[in-house]
Amino acid sequence: MSTATPSLSPADRAAHDKASFVRRRILAEFSAGDPRGSWPAEEFAAEQRRAGVPAEVVMDLAGDRFLVIVRTAQLAVAA
Repeated sequence: MSTATPSLSPADRAAHDKASFVRRRILAEFSAGDPRGSWPAEEFAAEQRRAGVPAEVVMDLAGDRFLVIVRTAQLAVAA
């Protein structure tokens, strides 16, 4: 069975790409090997949130580090 993908116009492709990806801005990074674990990253993110920046902490497994990020676009959710 073949799984053909429909051809999208350039405008449709651009709209799909914009809605399908979460874009992130990295504010800071902390080593996962820190004796305090993720606490330094969590404390930094809390400071950013108190300042009005919607920061969150994510783990970068490949880089063995904690990242403090801000999402600049949300995933599109089909209703």
